[in-house]
Amino acid sequence: MKIAIIGYSGAGKSTLAKRISEKFDIPLLYLDTIRFKPHWTERADEECIEIIGDWMDEHECWVIDGNYKQLLQERRYDEADYIVFLDFPKRVCWKRVKQRFKEYEGRSRESVTFGCEEKLDDEFIRWVKHDCRDKYKRAAYDRTERAYPEKFIRCKNDADVDAFVEKLHI
Repeated sequence: MKIAIIGYSGAGKSTLAKRISEKFDIPLLYLDTIRFKPHWTERADEECIEIIGDWMDEHECWVIDGNYKQLLQERRYDEADYIVFLDFPKRVCWKRVKQRFKEYEGRSRESVTFGCEEKLDDEFIRWVKHDCRDKYKRAAYDRTERAYPEKFIRCKNDADVDAFVEKLHI
């Protein structure tokens, strides 16, 4: 089983990825842990691609959490049995981002590189409320759905997520 989890910031990608990984004992890769070195320093695309490619080659089954078009997105989508798009409303994502910040303020989450402390700065607020949902990004999700209709799962709420997880069998 190979599952690519994509979607908006705050929708619950990392939470779902961990849930599936633990339930079915499948290796999990958070792309944010590859993309960023400590203190939010970005790795070069080439380095990330090599790390991710090697990781995918090493695992027969996997769950990968993250969007990042430039980081082997086509390969991830081609190889995935399911592409799960968390298409939650902006208000839900924003609420979850604020809750996450309260829980992890000044600390790193499991789904980001150690040393990347949870932040809620103006740049990230703009990203969550506007930029991650611009017409280009929405169009990219729609293109993915059209390209992979047999494996694209659009979840708009927690009930959709629960239904998807319940139907999984390994």
